[in-house]
Amino acid sequence: MGWVRRWVRPLGVLALAGVLAWRVGPTAVAQAWRQVDAATFGLALAASVAVAGVSTVCVAWRWVLIARGLGLALTLPDAVAASYRAQFLNVTLPAGVAGDVHRAVTHGRAAGDVARGAYAVVCERAVGQAVQVGLALAALAIVPSPLRWPAGPSVELPGAVGGAVAGAVVVGLGMRACLRRNRSRADAAPGDARYGLRRALLSPRVWPAAVVLSLVAVVGHVGTFLLAARAAGVAAVSVQLVPVAFVVLLAAAVPVSLAGWGPREGAAAWAFGVSGLGADRGLVVAAVYGALVMVASLPGAAVLLHARRRRGCLPVPTSVGRAHA
Repeated sequence: MGWVRRWVRPLGVLALAGVLAWRVGPTAVAQAWRQVDAATFGLALAASVAVAGVSTVCVAWRWVLIARGLGLALTLPDAVAASYRAQFLNVTLPAGVAGDVHRAVTHGRAAGDVARGAYAVVCERAVGQAVQVGLALAALAIVPSPLRWPAGPSVELPGAVGGAVAGAVVVGLGMRACLRRNRSRADAAPGDARYGLRRALLSPRVWPAAVVLSLVAVVGHVGTFLLAARAAGVAAVSVQLVPVAFVVLLAAAVPVSLAGWGPREGAAAWAFGVSGLGADRGLVVAAVYGALVMVASLPGAAVLLHARRRRGCLPVPTSVGRAHA
């Protein structure tokens, strides 16, 4: 069945692309592409690189907090480099999670505990996804847009920001309550990969910071999507596009894409079509967003090249200690 797994995903992505092209129409997509301004795209590219830098540091910092809570050594510079490398692998390899798997295994081997290293990455990603889902639900509920659910009174930007922050706080408190309920299982034997989970996530020095860092990272992703919309010539770049951005980001997180492409474009076409902005424009915005993300992840390619050069110049160690230098 290995050949099925190798071919189903790319064929599925190609089929989705074909259906989108057929339903939207190549002429409409070509016309939407003509709205992309080169100068605006260049500015969006520079801004997205800066935004991605802040988001990457936040994600890496969150990982450091959780890893150290689990008893693993990890410095922030190493975490930032590994996070950039993971981003680059995620946007260039199938499924979109290969980079996270790589950093989990690499850090686990360096720390002498692959299981606990993998568990740290799983917990770190779970916190980020929980905050993103919470913010998405808050945005869909309170921000005025055709995607809003349930229907309610319109709010302006300050109310939307306040609701988003409140959603993040609620998610954080909910996570803490769930972890407290599983306290007995979290305090497993020292040899268990779950050992120290309570200390890793329930500590007052960890979970509030992890939620805040996740909030900043998610805001960075949404900001990059808005930059892509502006570069694609979407005139309605405002708070009304925030729910659309969240829908696209949630679809992009589904691990069935091909180097990040597939569900993201489908969700963008649907969300833009429902919002009255045009499915063709949604496809273009998703493609521009993918290009911005790809360029912003290029520091990860430099990290890979540097690591390969070091392996070529240095002797291979015969043992691995627990410290992660």
